Amino acid sequence: MTDLGPVAWPPAPIRTERLVLRAPEARDRATFIELLASPDVHTYLGGPRPRAELERELPEAPERWPGSFVVDLDGAMIGQILLRRAPAHHRPAAAGKTDLGYLFLPRAWGFGYAAESCAAALEWVGRVLPGEPVVLATQTANVGSMRLAAKLGFTEVERFRAWDADQWLGLRAPRGPDRAARTLE
Repeated sequence: MTDLGPVAWPPAPIRTERLVLRAPEARDRATFIELLASPDVHTYLGGPRPRAELERELPEAPERWPGSFVVDLDGAMIGQILLRRAPAHHRPAAAGKTDLGYLFLPRAWGFGYAAESCAAALEWVGRVLPGEPVVLATQTANVGSMRLAAKLGFTEVERFRAWDADQWLGLRAPRGPDRAARTLE
């Protein structure tokens, strides 16, 4: 199961101080291809997909599946937030929980956009799925992602080896919207 259950989709756009989290649109296709084909973005994600393959396979209008938010800065996509139900065949500690993932274009790195948009997505989860724990997995070598996980309030549940790399699994206990905002202060 990968869906988020009884969540109305797509939600109204989520606005932060600088960003908008919204459903994907046809105008985002080129950026999705750029994200999925980027060796920098996929350093810790198993490597990029070939651009020509993506051009052939990606629909003209990206799919609007529950939990997929485009991160928009000044009217242009700079990344994606993914919220999905962790399948039972993955790590037992993650099974059935909401899994947070994110991808950002390298030119958007280092400005705090990932922290800002992930915090907004976590606040949204807290409203639409009250009491829902959230998990996040990353390679231990991904220092930036490890820092972001700590900043967002994830605590280590386990470490494991997968895809020839050391992995980290964190859990963020359910929180109310006001506590989620304080996490980033």
